[in-house]
Amino acid sequence: MQPAVIAPSILSANFARLGEEVDAVLMAGADWVHFDVMDNHYVPNLTIGPLVCEALRGYGVTAPIDVHLMIQPVDRIVPDFARAGATYITFHPEASGHVDRTIQLIRENGCRPGLVFNPATPLSWLDYTLESIDLVLLMSVNPGFGGQKFIGSALGKLAEARRRIDASGRSVRLEIDGGVKVDNIGAIARAGADTFVAGSAIFGSDDYAATVATMRREIAGESGQ
Repeated sequence: MQPAVIAPSILSANFARLGEEVDAVLMAGADWVHFDVMDNHYVPNLTIGPLVCEALRGYGVTAPIDVHLMIQPVDRIVPDFARAGATYITFHPEASGHVDRTIQLIRENGCRPGLVFNPATPLSWLDYTLESIDLVLLMSVNPGFGGQKFIGSALGKLAEARRRIDASGRSVRLEIDGGVKVDNIGAIARAGADTFVAGSAIFGSDDYAATVATMRREIAGESGQ
């Protein structure tokens, strides 16, 4: 399995000082910056677009930016996020009229493509796409809002996704998003995740560095429990 990646979701950051917030979590030991892009159409909320990604790059953020598109349609916005500096772009297969075409579009625009699976979305989409993507993102909450509680059935789904990825022989990251906390991240890692999105658990803590360090110990199974 690949080294663990912690990707704080800026959905929970203080947007009045976003550049400083991103600097702070990266200095605290986080690896990626996670963007939750919502359109008030595919999901019932409205968040951020490519201009925020471009602004963070202009501010000096060099870490990978992991853009999770909770929008429909998908293809129109992909080139904009690519130009704005996205590293990974993931989307929900239900939101694309032609999933394979969208995957190709993301790669043609210089980004790494991934698929996102809602809690009730079957992994069977991977039968036809795993050979052409770089990331599988499993939602452990229903998309649309931050701060939700982790859905326990995601653990079994993670294990199945890990089995599929390992059988493929490809270096595909397995990411989890939704309700990831210090007290459950160890179990999530044991189920097979290697990339962890955490919003309120990090940005809502008093000490970003201590929280990230504790998460890494839990992922490594060093909690002492």
